[in-house]
Amino acid sequence: MNELSAIRQGTEGSEESGGMPHNIEAEQQLLGAILTNNDVYDRIASIIKPHHFYEPVHARIYEVAQARIQKNALASPVTLKAFLEDDEGLKELGGAAYLARLAGAAISAFAAKDYAQMIYDFAIRRELMSLGNEITDKASKVDVASEPKEQIVEAEQALYKLGEQGQASSGFQSFLRAVTDAVNVANAAYQRGGGMAGLSTGLIDLDKQLGGLHPSDLLILAGRPSMGKTSLATNIAFNVAKAYKRGQKPDGSEGAVDGGVVGFFSLEMSAEQLAGRVLAEASEISSHKIRQGDMTEAEFRRFVEAAKTLESCPLFIDDTPALPISQLAARARRLKRTHGLDLLIVDYLQLCRGTAENRVNEIAEISMGMKAIAKELDIPVIALSQLSRQVESRDDKRPQLSDLRESGSIEQDADVVLFVYRGEYYKEREKPDETDADATAKWIEDMERLHGKAEVIVGKQRHGPIGTVELSFEAQFTRFGNLAKAWQQGGDREFDG
Repeated sequence: MNELSAIRQGTEGSEESGGMPHNIEAEQQLLGAILTNNDVYDRIASIIKPHHFYEPVHARIYEVAQARIQKNALASPVTLKAFLEDDEGLKELGGAAYLARLAGAAISAFAAKDYAQMIYDFAIRRELMSLGNEITDKASKVDVASEPKEQIVEAEQALYKLGEQGQASSGFQSFLRAVTDAVNVANAAYQRGGGMAGLSTGLIDLDKQLGGLHPSDLLILAGRPSMGKTSLATNIAFNVAKAYKRGQKPDGSEGAVDGGVVGFFSLEMSAEQLAGRVLAEASEISSHKIRQGDMTEAEFRRFVEAAKTLESCPLFIDDTPALPISQLAARARRLKRTHGLDLLIVDYLQLCRGTAENRVNEIAEISMGMKAIAKELDIPVIALSQLSRQVESRDDKRPQLSDLRESGSIEQDADVVLFVYRGEYYKEREKPDETDADATAKWIEDMERLHGKAEVIVGKQRHGPIGTVELSFEAQFTRFGNLAKAWQQGGDREFDG
C-alpha cells in the first residue's frame, strides 16, 4: 500500500529515510490484522497504545477500534466507517476504501505481536530523539532562571515517564480515552462488590468513608503533636505492605493486585525508630518496652518472629532529613522504577525544603510538588502536616481546615484532608481537684467513654462526603484499629482490624 507513502511525501520505511524512525507498512499490517480478527487486539493491547503510531490517522483508527473491542462490539472496516467518515486525514487517503484495503492486505495473526513491538520500539526511539534534542537545546541556553540542577531533574522526570509509560509528555488526550479510563476505575470498584476502587488502608470505616486511597490523590493527614499522626500513617503503611500480592492487573500489566509497595519518607524519625514502631504494632509489645529492652523471653521471641515475618514486606524507608522536594520526587521515581511503588507517605510536609525564600511560597511549592508526584507516578501520596497552635485556645479542640499551618495552598492542593483527634489526650489534662467529688466522678466517666478511641475527621474530600470516622487506639502499641459497634460485639469494646 504505497498510496500513504506517496501522500506523506516519501516518509515510508524507517530510519533510512533520514527523518524520524518509523515503519508505515508495519502500522498498516497490524491495523489490518485487528480489523480482520478482533482477537488480535488482546495479544497486543499491553504493548501498544494509540500514541505509539507514527501516522496520526492510524492512531485514530486504532483508538476507535480499541474502544469498540473493549465494549465487546465488532471493529471492522464497515463498523469503523461511521465513526471516521468526517476524519479529514482519512479522506486524504481515500476514506472508507482505505479501511477496506487495510483489512485486505492483513498479515496472519501470529505475526501481530512482532509488528506491535516494532511500532512501539520506533515510537520510543522518536521520543528519545526529541527528548535528547530538548535537553541539548535547554543546556545550550545560558539562562539565569534555569539552573543545571533543575535541568537534570527535569530530564530525569521526562526519561522516567518515557520508560514507565512509553511517552515523555502526554499533552491533550481525547475524551474517548478519558471516558475509557473512568469506566475502568468504576469497574474496579464494582468488581470489589461496591467496596472501593482505591487501595485499602486496612481500616474498614476509613475505607468506607474514602473509598480507599485513590491513585493521583494527595491526602493531607494533619493533627497537633501527640495526636498520633505518625502512628496512623505507619499503621496504614504496614497494612498496605502486609497485604501486598503481585499478579496480573485487569489491564494486562504486572503489578500489585492487593496491597502495594510503600515508600516512606521519614524526615523526622530515623528508619530504625520507624521500624521499631512497626514492630511494636506487629508483635503487640509496647514500644517503650522495646526501647528499654525490658522484655520477657516470650516477648523477645515474639518480637524476633514479627521481625522475620516483616523482612519480606515491601516497605521502603528513606530517613534523609530536610530533603528538597525535587530530590524527594527523583527518589520516588527511582523507587517506582526499581521496586514498584503503590503508596508514598511523607512525614512530614513542613520538614521538606523548597526553593522559595518566603516560607508561605515555599510551603505552596512543596504541596504543589507533592500533588505533582501523585499525578506523575499515578499513586496516592499521604503527606503529614502540622497544625497551628490556635487549636489549643478553643474550647472544642477538634481541628478544622483553617488550622492548617503556614499556607492555604495545602488545603487547596489536597484532594483529601484528614485530621487525627484524640479527646482522651485533652481530657486527661483536665483532671479536676480530687476534693471536688462530682467533678471527679464526671471526669472519670468521660475518661472511660473516651478511653482507647480516636477520631479521624474528614475535613475535605474532593470526590466524596466529609464526616468523622471513629477508630480504636492502643497507645502502648501505637496502633489504630477498627472500632467494634455495640451491635457487632454485644458491647462497646475495641478489636484490632
